[in-house]
Amino acid sequence: MAFDNAATRRAEPVEARLSRLNAELRDAPAEAVLRAALRREWTGRITYVSSFGAESVAMLALIAGVDPGLPVVFLDTGMHFPQTLDYRDEVIGRLGLTGVRNVQPNETERRVLDADGRLWKRDTDACCALRKVRPLEPALEGFEAWITGRKRFHGGARMSLPVVEFSDGRFKVNPLANWTAEDVDDFIRERNLPRHPLVAQGYPSIGCWPCTRPAEDPLDPRSGRWAGQDKTECGLHVDKARRPRVF
Repeated sequence: MAFDNAATRRAEPVEARLSRLNAELRDAPAEAVLRAALRREWTGRITYVSSFGAESVAMLALIAGVDPGLPVVFLDTGMHFPQTLDYRDEVIGRLGLTGVRNVQPNETERRVLDADGRLWKRDTDACCALRKVRPLEPALEGFEAWITGRKRFHGGARMSLPVVEFSDGRFKVNPLANWTAEDVDDFIRERNLPRHPLVAQGYPSIGCWPCTRPAEDPLDPRSGRWAGQDKTECGLHVDKARRPRVF
């Protein structure tokens, strides 16, 4: 069966499409994965969700080389480090990105659920749901797929990360799944890309300021996220059925 047009590909069963794409792209370079996703599989129907964190510039630079106008969703939680917001603007300017969309929490919900701005202290799952998970749902409307910057070396559930997966009704593309920490560092250095200023202060993974610390374990880049808690993901990459009920 040939998949030479968008309509035929969209009619392909999900499992068959996953099998085809992972067989084709399992060992493909990240740029080849992006080109297949943006120019063939989901043209005009795919976005990238970026935190503009410690490693984000690598993916953003690859995207800029394929389509600098690609829609990029930045979840502006209201709890980012000031350095992250400055870095976001620097990277956008440096790479010529024209499709970045700042998505904020629903203000009415925020006033009801986090009037004092300290929900993170009482219930981190509820805070992540309010400020990241729930705003992402409407931001993804109209898209059949989204790109993530996850990598297997992050550990945990990410160690078995495929290049293409399907979750909550959408495909997710992980072009950097095969990359190592050294691959990321080499790419950033070779391209002379700007680094997030907090990386030099011991933050290899950067989220919201209340729940991010310098890495406790130098071998675990995410050990400074929700440090001291039994929490490793904000919920964006957890199927709805497995997310904790918080509201």
